[in-house]
Amino acid sequence: MNTQRTISPVDGSVYVERALASPAEIEDALERAVRSFESWRTVPVGERAAILTRFCTAFEARRDAIATELSWQMGRPIRYAPNEVRGTLERARHMIEIGPEAIADIDVGRKERFTRFLRREPLGVVLTVAAWNYPYLIAVNSIVPAILAGNVVLLKHSAQTPLCAERFAECFREAGLPEGVFQVLHMGHDDTDRVIRDPRVDFVAFTGSVAGGHAVQRAAAERFVGTGLELGGCDAAYVRHDADVGHAIENLVDGAYFNSGQSCCGIQRVYVHERVYDDFVAGWIKLTRGYVLGNPLAPETTLGPVVRPAAADTILRQIDTSIGAGARPAFKGSDFGEGRGGRQYLAPQLLLDVDHSMPVMQEEIFGPVAGIMKVASDEAAISLINDSEFGLTAAIWTGDEEAALAIGDRVQVGTWFMNRCDYLDPALAWVGVKDSGRGCTLSTIGYEHLTRPKSFHLRTRT
Repeated sequence: MNTQRTISPVDGSVYVERALASPAEIEDALERAVRSFESWRTVPVGERAAILTRFCTAFEARRDAIATELSWQMGRPIRYAPNEVRGTLERARHMIEIGPEAIADIDVGRKERFTRFLRREPLGVVLTVAAWNYPYLIAVNSIVPAILAGNVVLLKHSAQTPLCAERFAECFREAGLPEGVFQVLHMGHDDTDRVIRDPRVDFVAFTGSVAGGHAVQRAAAERFVGTGLELGGCDAAYVRHDADVGHAIENLVDGAYFNSGQSCCGIQRVYVHERVYDDFVAGWIKLTRGYVLGNPLAPETTLGPVVRPAAADTILRQIDTSIGAGARPAFKGSDFGEGRGGRQYLAPQLLLDVDHSMPVMQEEIFGPVAGIMKVASDEAAISLINDSEFGLTAAIWTGDEEAALAIGDRVQVGTWFMNRCDYLDPALAWVGVKDSGRGCTLSTIGYEHLTRPKSFHLRTRT
């Protein structure tokens, strides 16, 4: 029997072992999903919403255990881990609240002797392939709206966070969700690829790397099946000359280093107007020196390990390459006790004197690293923000909302922030451009990707 092992970044121990699904178990899950869809799609929307509301209650009741498991599985400091429970519930409850209206029939207007409307039909079997860095927040984006819309879901979670998938299943059982509407499959890459290619799967929601997104797209391209791809980022911020510098520092340091920088929408590139550059850099360095790198289960820790030693090696290589190209590091690893708990314990880093020839300003660095570059104008900032293969989010700090809107119209990203960053508002569409992905989750628009329109054109005799 093949097994997957979850190595905890806390201490390098084996935290979870799970048997991978056998071919027979995968086949059974697919067949059960297809059968369940036929009955689930007929359940009234109000009943679906009631079950999902009970799911939220069950999930909230497990918040302490979920937070502790999260720290062990992926290394987030325990002082912050409960935030993921709150965020998951915020998104789930919002999507439940707006769901009935979002998928309601659309009346296209009166026409004599005709009844005409559009109906949003569920797609069928939705395969969600979720990443480990925000394991509940990522998965809930597709799971809850898919089920409310009348779809059934197969969840393949990261091998780093298998207990998150099982917690979803446990809470759905307690909520009374019919068997087969939500199932968990622990699978390796080859089996996941085969399931994507299976004609019984009607939509694939994937969150992960750009390379992983290409692999999903290749597998899905053999069939006319939809995909939602939430991929990487090298997200930018612009601190304008009229910014509240103290507020910008507080937000951006957190946006760069929270979750040890392991966020697709974390801030990595910072462009600062020359008038406020020196004050901004000095404030960033001062605030960062207060970070405590250490065991994420300790309450005083504010920066935990990255997910695994190999990831740390990649991050350090990207930093070293940037330094070799002329970047100047603001910190030494020894300032924070880097490596004391293992290679995965990385210190926060800030690179100065950077340019766009360096990895820190071009590649996604999935770790606690940021680069700061001085700019002389809005035009320069816009050009540099757009000089990227990624386009997930970008942010501006300014006191001028009109300027923020004008600049936002010109930047090539899915979400444009003013005076905040690194946050998903469930009322707004979560979408990337360029290599940051395709499709959309959250908001009413997210429901459009989990349903298909069907036109009813009925002619009456009178």
